[in-house]
Amino acid sequence: MGIEETLAHVRAELCRLDPAAAAAAARERATYLVDIRPESLRRRGGEVPGAIVIERNHLEWRLDPGSDARIPEAVDWDVRWIIVCQGGFSSSLAAHSLRQIGLVHTADMIGGFEAWLDAGLPVDHPTEPDRPRGPGEGPAARSPRKQESPGGP
Repeated sequence: MGIEETLAHVRAELCRLDPAAAAAAARERATYLVDIRPESLRRRGGEVPGAIVIERNHLEWRLDPGSDARIPEAVDWDVRWIIVCQGGFSSSLAAHSLRQIGLVHTADMIGGFEAWLDAGLPVDHPTEPDRPRGPGEGPAARSPRKQESPGGP
């Protein structure tokens, strides 16, 4: 099975949210946006306000509540993680992987950060992109940032 078939199969089993629904859901208790984009994309395009930054290659370890490398928000299997990538492709595969390890409430955001921008949702432009979260790390002191909508400040 090639990647297109795999992606279609994975997405058939996922809860997928458009950007407005993802932003609304992130205001609910025990629900978090997780940005898996590399620093170069976050530096160039900006960041989703309030999203937890975790590098894709560490994602399962940071979000598994039984992992010694988890972040503080990974308190149990009922946490809802909404995964965000650049275009909405790798987030589907990442969300599927999290569901496979038991995080069954995981969703991904349709269209990724590009769709977030197209929806006119706010974007942070820190002087330095947020550092990805490491084992046990809570929210770090953030760089000064300017928040704007894609149409202007």
